[in-house]
Amino acid sequence: MPEQAETYSILFLGDVVGRPGRQAVMKRLPSLQAEHRPLFTIVNGENAASGVGITSDIARDLLRSGVDAITLGNHWARKPDIFSLLNSDAAIVRPANLSSGLPGRGWVVLEKEGVRLTVLNLMGRVHMDPCDDPFRWFNDHESEWKDGHLLIDFHAEVTSEKVALGWHVDGRAAAVIGTHTHVATNDARVLPGGTAVLTDVGMCGPLNSILGMNKDVILRRFLGGLPERFEVAEGPSVISGAVIRVQTSVGRATGIEVIRLQDES
Repeated sequence: MPEQAETYSILFLGDVVGRPGRQAVMKRLPSLQAEHRPLFTIVNGENAASGVGITSDIARDLLRSGVDAITLGNHWARKPDIFSLLNSDAAIVRPANLSSGLPGRGWVVLEKEGVRLTVLNLMGRVHMDPCDDPFRWFNDHESEWKDGHLLIDFHAEVTSEKVALGWHVDGRAAAVIGTHTHVATNDARVLPGGTAVLTDVGMCGPLNSILGMNKDVILRRFLGGLPERFEVAEGPSVISGAVIRVQTSVGRATGIEVIRLQDES
């Protein structure tokens, strides 16, 4: 049996927004994987269908394109078509700290080359939909993934809550990657216990937009104060993500590199 490498990489791509985001990810994913040679590729897909939610067809397309697991967020249930896939053995997860009895599961275990990685999806509580306390929820369920390494997609609004969770699990997870705001932050670091933290990884979606949405629609809402249906913007996309280097022997991070690319198509 061949020896394990001393470290391996995880490629994490931020919230995919609509068709432009999907197309950009599928176009650039092969070159990203060739460059960074990740053992695992994780994508947050909660806005992949018209900017809100995800469908089974879209999820399957992402998984077929080379994505190992899809995480979701507060829009996980906006397209009920996804429920059957969430209840299957497909590698797609919604926030774990929700009410019991809902479709789907909150974590998935991936295994490659002797590495066992649990991908856990949690959601924050500040300015978000009601959910269980993610800090206590983690403590109560930690034994579920003791056998292997752990990556957390923390889907939350407030930077302080995301950083706090990073410190809370430092030494108990390889990485805590923040999603939801669509705005990439400049605070990627590895904490003393070996947990890589990034407050928000950003989005994969239209560049000339407001959080992936048509900027004119959003500006009219700010200026006029009247509700209006959001529309996914068109044009070139930005691809935001991170590459986390992890020690194979202990499942702790040795580094984290932020990715931000502009797709011209």
